Amino acid sequence: MKHYKTLRLILGDQLNPSHSWFKQKDNETLYIIAELAQETHYVKHHIQKLCAFFHAMENFASALSQAGFNVLHLTLDETCNDNNLPDLLNRIAKQYQCSVIEYQYPDEFRLHSQLEQFKKTHMLSVRAVDSEHFLFPFSQIKKRFVKNKHVTMEHFYRDMRKQFDILMDSGKPEGGKWNFDSNNRNKFSKNDIHDIPSPKLFTNDVKSIISRLNKHKVAYFGSIDNQLTWPTTRKQAISSLDYFCEYLLVNFGKFQDAMTDQSKHNTSLYHSRLSFALNTKILHPLYVIKRVITEYKQRPSEISISQVEGFIRQILGWREYVRAIYWVNMPDYATKNQLQANNKMPSYFWTGSTKMNCLSHALTQSLETSYAHHIQRLMVIGNFCMLTGINPDDVDNWYLGVYIDAIEWVEMPNTRGMSQFADDGIIATKPYAASGNYINKMSDYCKRCQYDVKQKVGEKACPLNSLYWNFMHTHRSKLEKNPRIGMVYKNWDRQTEEQKTVLLKQAAAHLIDLESL
Repeated sequence: MKHYKTLRLILGDQLNPSHSWFKQKDNETLYIIAELAQETHYVKHHIQKLCAFFHAMENFASALSQAGFNVLHLTLDETCNDNNLPDLLNRIAKQYQCSVIEYQYPDEFRLHSQLEQFKKTHMLSVRAVDSEHFLFPFSQIKKRFVKNKHVTMEHFYRDMRKQFDILMDSGKPEGGKWNFDSNNRNKFSKNDIHDIPSPKLFTNDVKSIISRLNKHKVAYFGSIDNQLTWPTTRKQAISSLDYFCEYLLVNFGKFQDAMTDQSKHNTSLYHSRLSFALNTKILHPLYVIKRVITEYKQRPSEISISQVEGFIRQILGWREYVRAIYWVNMPDYATKNQLQANNKMPSYFWTGSTKMNCLSHALTQSLETSYAHHIQRLMVIGNFCMLTGINPDDVDNWYLGVYIDAIEWVEMPNTRGMSQFADDGIIATKPYAASGNYINKMSDYCKRCQYDVKQKVGEKACPLNSLYWNFMHTHRSKLEKNPRIGMVYKNWDRQTEEQKTVLLKQAAAHLIDLESL
């Protein structure tokens, strides 16, 4: 057996072919990419998420090997006796007589803590390096962000635009505005739905991975038909990016918040389907941004700046922002529950079987495809959880498990912070609470719902309506001084005491029996 001086660990979300590790080959270095039991059960995962990570890891190991690097790709069959990541590293380092272990800084606190402890206690030389993926340096996070303090995302985003000279014109924002969000709130018409292009899908065979998961009794949920449609190689990811630029970018911003239950063939609508490739580092964010800008510059008469800015804001702004929020506030962030939400998550979160069409569609889509776009996650599923007081621990675990792109650094701030307002307003300056009116404004869900979105009380009334007012009433002492929602309480106070009592009574009945909704 060949021996190696250095063992380098590559985690499942560190599939970055441009990392400086790969600038030159070294016959004294062994790279290890391993399926590990601990990564399958820290939360219960969707089967498509498990398959996507394992398939992408296998593909990356194969690509490195073909490029001439020494790679050890281990499946669950080979790691089933390793209790955790340190055990695996100890065993492999001993087996190949390595004297140095190197790893890239993980993006999840649990892995960071595990490897930091390993580094402190191990007899060998253990070194960590940057993952070379994010645009806002890890070393700058604590200089810009303060624990438990709100930092306005818009200001951060503008600074990032300036720093990287993205959509800038002589020091000013291209198009005369920094943010075109007001142009990004259109609802689909019937003709719009008909015109949505088919999604770019792939046929990645994952039968062997499913068999392996079953063999090792890995608990999972969701469905899959042995074929994974998500991009799991760099070639596939670039193909998805090219497809997005050619066919979807032209209407991305316009419809980025829109929802429909009538596009059965395309649940991702005009969204890019790149989040998994980005979050596993198969694609670099700046590569994606530059490709989108190139398309915009080449087709100025077809693609408006509001389409491009809306997309870039999500990557250059929001994605980098939530990562910083996560790291400056962990580990305390994972226990924040300022609204004292402690209700149990209803069983239909695992089946989609609820009479509320908006929630049923978003849940069913999530369970079937391991995907929902940001407004479905925030304003349908997240809004319902917040209005009904579901424990944010349960909400975190569900989101982290169900979505193919969910890694804790991006999931938790979006869920516990933006969605549930459980973080004392560190991210959101107001709770994103909404009645049925918002759902009706941004979707066609209400047209085919058993409930009437225009009714506030009664057997046929949309549950979101009374739940919304109950939420605002319950948390008034925390929220009424918030300048962004002061008008809500003026509207509430205009109602008669009888109207208030009936609304609150209806909401109380829903909260007692959430399973019946």
